[in-house]
Amino acid sequence: MAVLDIRGLSVGYSTPRGELRALRDVSMMVPEGKIVGIVGESGCGKSTLISAIIRLMAPNARVGAGEVRFQGRDLLAETEAQMRALRGTQISMVFQDPMQTHNPVLTVGRQMMDIQYRERLSRAEKRQRAERMLALVGIPDPEARLNQYPFEFSGGMRQRIAIAMALMAKPALLIADEPTTALDATLEVEIIKRLRELQDEIGCGVLFISHHLGVIAELCDEVVVMYAGEVVETGSVRDVFHAPAHPYTRALLECDPGHIKVKTRVLPTIPGNIPDLVNLPGGCIFADRCERRHAACAARPAMALAGDGQRAACHLITERETA
Repeated sequence: MAVLDIRGLSVGYSTPRGELRALRDVSMMVPEGKIVGIVGESGCGKSTLISAIIRLMAPNARVGAGEVRFQGRDLLAETEAQMRALRGTQISMVFQDPMQTHNPVLTVGRQMMDIQYRERLSRAEKRQRAERMLALVGIPDPEARLNQYPFEFSGGMRQRIAIAMALMAKPALLIADEPTTALDATLEVEIIKRLRELQDEIGCGVLFISHHLGVIAELCDEVVVMYAGEVVETGSVRDVFHAPAHPYTRALLECDPGHIKVKTRVLPTIPGNIPDLVNLPGGCIFADRCERRHAACAARPAMALAGDGQRAACHLITERETA
């Protein structure tokens, strides 16, 4: 069963130049107990997708079509009061920058107790619960640390505290928005390991957003590749990383420094730029930057089965099947 099921979601922003179509016909699932990663260049729609899921969109945003189903409930049809009841309890989030996540003038213990305001527990019980969560994420001497302020912790420790706060309510869905971007490589590995351990213990579904392909490969069970507001490929991490079916996915993997085998002064890049989302080109959204574009790319490709559970939006797949 899917804890999160997004079906045909389209979101646009009103701008002086016209409607910016940030998401177009996006469909994806987060199964219970699984970690699904979303990867793509800046501007691919990851942040818009998150804001649509938790219903905290910009004033000029508009949902054009689709459904966002959480445990069978369409979140787009819920009232604001119902959404407030879900946020922080059944749906939790870890934000990107650990240095701006916490209130600088309140102790960590005060903040961890305040977010338990819905729980019918005494202050002592709430404090004990906060202490246990800090211990779970590897904060040493958690009892004393509850009395400290955020500036007294390193960036890695603050991100672990943010994860502890997000998981305190044992949510059904955890959204992690690039939680390791501001950390060095050593801390990144530690955070990934801790997040996987906590996810296994709690059993929640995780939607993990990242630019870092290595993190996606290490942490996630499944991956969704997005480009310019569209899903271009989905599948298990093993299938997508070992046999990418979409040209964009292949190009993205080739740009990963981990794939460079020989010394070079010039890092690989994908030529060209993301298309203008106000004046979208017709046909395949990646055609202008694709080395394998051909006449069929003038029409928009549909998602096609590229392997066992792996799907991609590319004419090359359907042409290969019919050849």
